Amino acid sequence: MELQKLIYTVEDGIGIVTMNFLKNLNAIDEQMADELMYVVDKAEKDPNVKVLVIKSAGKAFSAGGDIGYFYKLIQAGGEVNMDGLIAKVGVVADGLKKMSKMVITSVSGAAAGAGVSLALGGDFMICAEDAKFLLAFVNLGLVPDTGVTYLLSKAIGTSRTMELAATGRPMGAEEAKELGLAYKVVPVEELEEVTMKFAKKLAAGPLISYKNIKKQIYDANYSDYKKWLAETEIPTQRECAASMDFQEGCKAFMEKRKAIFEGK
Repeated sequence: MELQKLIYTVEDGIGIVTMNFLKNLNAIDEQMADELMYVVDKAEKDPNVKVLVIKSAGKAFSAGGDIGYFYKLIQAGGEVNMDGLIAKVGVVADGLKKMSKMVITSVSGAAAGAGVSLALGGDFMICAEDAKFLLAFVNLGLVPDTGVTYLLSKAIGTSRTMELAATGRPMGAEEAKELGLAYKVVPVEELEEVTMKFAKKLAAGPLISYKNIKKQIYDANYSDYKKWLAETEIPTQRECAASMDFQEGCKAFMEKRKAIFEGK
């Protein structure tokens, strides 16, 4: 596959995935999801890759879904169907958790929507001090998707997940660390160095042990993920995406005004 929105390299046993579509702040559309699925599978099958690092170019980790694209569809009277995108990003998140190799996500700037799922998909998340996580779906009249409700509930419990999902408030890097989501928080200028130093340490570690630790954790916590995605997340988001509230939320976001929701 020719990569257009990602850069993928392998250096000293470390596979490095860099999201590099700055025009829309690395928003995860279907093309980006296709490329992510491809590189995750490629890294898993490559014996030269011992550790995978996922990071971003530019000032944001990922802006999540491409709201501008949804807005244009709504304005043109078209149907917004997110089923394919949700399923693909779900495959990425599941693939990272199931992967036999350790995965580090290196987060700087905003991670919103699907970007939060991708950041949480790794085994270790290293954050710059400016990292910010937003489950902004509710502000558009949607539910969290791409697995983020599932992943967060497993990590921080239902009450905290409910608060973040229902309010849409931003969570900073230090709070993410306090909740056990982030492994380290470092100054922005040190993020690259700290990430690669840790990746090299893991690459020199007991790889068979790491593989089996991941398998134990996956089987204990994530084995029903794909079933939940198909039977719960996709249908609930489909209902929300068909609502007038979503159309209003999307228009309000693009028109920079407060949404007026009517529960329809």
